[in-house]
Amino acid sequence: MKKTATLFLALTVIGVHAQDDCANALPIIAGTYSISAVDGTQVSAPLCATSGPLATNAEWYTYTPTSNLGLTITTDLAANTGGDTRFHVYSGTCGALVCVGGDDDGGNIGNGFLSVDSFNVSALTTYHIVFDDSWSAAGFTFQLIEGDTITDPVDPPGPEQGIVFSPVAVPINGTAAVVDMTGDHLDDVVSVTANSIRVSAQQVGGGFVNTDVTTPTANYTPSWSMAVGDIDNNGRNDLLYGSGSGVTFMVANATATAYTELSGPEYVFSQRSNFVDINADGNLDAFVCHDVDANVYYMSDGNGGLAYNQGGLGETCGNYGSIWVDFDGDQDQDLFVAKCGCDAVDILYRNNGDGTFTNIAGPLGFADGQQSWSSAWGDFNNDAHMDVLVGTSSSGAHKLMLNDGDGTFTNVTAGSGFDVFVGASIEWTTHDFDNDGYLDILGGNMLSMNNGDMTFTVTDITPTNGPIGDLNNDGFLDILNGNSAYMNAGNDNNWLKINCTGTASNLNGIGARVKIESAMGTQIREIRSGDGFRYMSTLNAHFGIGTDTEVEIVTIYWPSGTVDVVEDPPINTTLSVVESFSTEVAEAGSPGLNLFPNPATGTLTMGRALETMAVATIFDVSGQQVLQTTVSDGRLDVSKLARGVYFLQILLGGERFQERFTKE
Repeated sequence: MKKTATLFLALTVIGVHAQDDCANALPIIAGTYSISAVDGTQVSAPLCATSGPLATNAEWYTYTPTSNLGLTITTDLAANTGGDTRFHVYSGTCGALVCVGGDDDGGNIGNGFLSVDSFNVSALTTYHIVFDDSWSAAGFTFQLIEGDTITDPVDPPGPEQGIVFSPVAVPINGTAAVVDMTGDHLDDVVSVTANSIRVSAQQVGGGFVNTDVTTPTANYTPSWSMAVGDIDNNGRNDLLYGSGSGVTFMVANATATAYTELSGPEYVFSQRSNFVDINADGNLDAFVCHDVDANVYYMSDGNGGLAYNQGGLGETCGNYGSIWVDFDGDQDQDLFVAKCGCDAVDILYRNNGDGTFTNIAGPLGFADGQQSWSSAWGDFNNDAHMDVLVGTSSSGAHKLMLNDGDGTFTNVTAGSGFDVFVGASIEWTTHDFDNDGYLDILGGNMLSMNNGDMTFTVTDITPTNGPIGDLNNDGFLDILNGNSAYMNAGNDNNWLKINCTGTASNLNGIGARVKIESAMGTQIREIRSGDGFRYMSTLNAHFGIGTDTEVEIVTIYWPSGTVDVVEDPPINTTLSVVESFSTEVAEAGSPGLNLFPNPATGTLTMGRALETMAVATIFDVSGQQVLQTTVSDGRLDVSKLARGVYFLQILLGGERFQERFTKE
């Protein structure tokens, strides 16, 4: 926890009105201040506290310490009970501001929507402090508290140096996610506005190259959440924008140089959104939590067609944080929704494997009315079963649940570290940030380091929650927050990343479970589109393996039911695995055929050179052979095939290669 020896001298509340823009920000010192209304004309940018919709007004202050110290900024005061605030803190100058701190909903008083953050500041450096009207323009009181320099009381487990994040500026343009957008499996930064998409593409040698694409104007922007996945099987990721009024899909063409905007007429107060293959037909569908009504989902035909459905996966209001997870290990996707507000009883829908779902939250101990906006699902003790932290959003209790592996859960919150309140948050997610082989938990303005025994050590880090991925391909996970990518400095621990490309399953491999075995034991990860509450993070599976020097075996359980095994992969690198069409005719990791155009209409061309005559076989999604011929020039006539998804398999020099394509 943060330790701040308070030097603050109690002062009378000063009623001063901040200036309305950066250039004329009002200088202040430690003390208590009141804002009558948030009505300044210059909005805060970049966003350091990224939760919530964009602001329209803001109030600007500056603060310049005379010595190095720890500074706390807080609206988490009894006078503000019932309020809802957000603030951002910058270094730098107007026009070149860099995020230092900020918060939204980190407070504990009242409804939990107040804000607090503590961080170190340097002598004679001027910081801009900006309160915006993202949630409310009503007046409130805030404090600046000066204290000792902040240090972590306990080093996290693993290497002595712990975890260090360093900010690198990224030119964000609107709401952002971290996910591969260029097809090279390197995590990129994608940011969107109503009529543009900016891809900050990660380069092999480091750094980013920015590409802006103008899109049709979205009926709805991602003010609440964004999900990413290839919903039409053309090899390029599409985007789902969730707003408080409806849902928009931005569907990429085969080169991601243009997008088609799809928005239905239905009113959907979107909270968390996900891409997932709900009916296991190999096509990604979309699921959206509905705040004020039954949840909705959009069933895909694989060619861009989306059928709207409502009900059957949560019938009441108060749906906030959905996550699709195979909690019972039966190789299909179940649904958990953390709930809050009008009906705060969480739901856990078990996939029955026949197209139906059953809510079993009650008997498993989840239907207790805890107020939460999200949950972090992962195997915290490496026993190959998915455990969960249901983190509070507005009350003083978290819930850590151990998956017993027999279809039951045990509440193990007592003594876990989460029984000592670490802060409310709408965002809870889990990743291995120090590569020690155990999943850590990010939330409540804290990073809780996993001790490996279902207990956690709470540490302070900068930044707080944001989209997560490996933004410099060094094997350590980074965090995007505002206009900065906070790069993980790493340590001496070893790691393995795995890229999954589906064939019978969806191209992204969303819903796949990846298992590795090394000397330290077994670890599992799942490929998910959308976790936490609002953010979209990497679609790659990331494993730390600590001091282990080899991984003995990698097993991938695909949504289609196919199981691929790779033995003795190299470590401290990335393993790319293409789903076998069947375990008898293809090997995991086979090189792609680089088919184009995809979708195809008449002729399908292989980018992979064919040095000799090859046997080409085409199967439909059920595995039935529909065409077999020989090919020498890499060109196939598919004009007579019906519309749908197919798999081309090539026998070349005794090896088999396969790739999925769509016929329009």
